[in-house]
Amino acid sequence: MFWKRKKNKSSEFKCSECGQVHSEWPALAFKSPANYDFLSDQEKSELGKLNSDFCEIHYEDQIDRFIRVTLTQKVNDACETLEYGLWVSLSEKSYSDYKENFNNPKYETGFFGWLCSNIAEYGDTSSIPCDVMTKSGNDRPEIFPHEDFDHPFVRDYYNGISKAEAENRINEMIKNVG
Repeated sequence: MFWKRKKNKSSEFKCSECGQVHSEWPALAFKSPANYDFLSDQEKSELGKLNSDFCEIHYEDQIDRFIRVTLTQKVNDACETLEYGLWVSLSEKSYSDYKENFNNPKYETGFFGWLCSNIAEYGDTSSIPCDVMTKSGNDRPEIFPHEDFDHPFVRDYYNGISKAEAENRINEMIKNVG
């Protein structure tokens, strides 16, 4: 559900992937978009295509397309940030462009996308409009929620959260996974 990130000597976290205890803040990552999670097991096998960076859901009348992205949350009273591994939906044109250039380390561009991960502390966070910015070096794209979209997640993104809140989110995700 998550991977390790930056140093935090005050806390230790047990990784759900490797089972090891880390003294670093893990990134809060989602293995698939919420749209895929809502499918039954049968629908996932019949309609879905999922790997670590791309997801497609092939409905009879449309194809939904998603890519894995990152978001960096400012933590006001800490010298570190909270990292998220999220999913966004893209248009067919943007998805195709990103997929065609996926292995190009010099590819940098921007897309419009919709957040497609539900972050528990905020209720429904799907359909928050975002700018998706690719990065050179083949790192996952980073998203920036639209500042004028009225949602607590967007306000916290721009205003920051407390260290206690960041650690609470990490502990909640660990509890829900492990």
